[in-house]
Amino acid sequence: MTDVHVCTTCRPAGADRNLPAAGLLLLEAVQRAALPHGPAVRVHGTACMSGCSRACTVALMAPGKTTYFFGDLPADDRAAEEVLACARLHAASADGLMARNDRPPLLRNGILARLPAAPVLASAAGQLPETA
Repeated sequence: MTDVHVCTTCRPAGADRNLPAAGLLLLEAVQRAALPHGPAVRVHGTACMSGCSRACTVALMAPGKTTYFFGDLPADDRAAEEVLACARLHAASADGLMARNDRPPLLRNGILARLPAAPVLASAAGQLPETA
């Protein structure tokens, strides 16, 4: 299961602050596109992911897998479909790694970070460590 986090406050430079944030529009497009794709991907809106100069931004995350943070995405249906295609690749990968050329075109560039998998804690697996 891969979680897609879409920054809901992303606005390209100079965007009209009286209009909905581009990030919110991208989130809505990703949510619409996700409906027929089943449970391999969950979509979340997240306020400010600190990629402000590279709007719109999304992150792909899963326990024990590499996390990806992408920017420079347009708030449109094509971007939404490509974000979900990339999320399905991430979900299918044992360690979350995805070769650049395997990712959809909009997600081959604009990568802001690739973070190593966080260790899965024993308590997260239902096993609490013993205390002294």
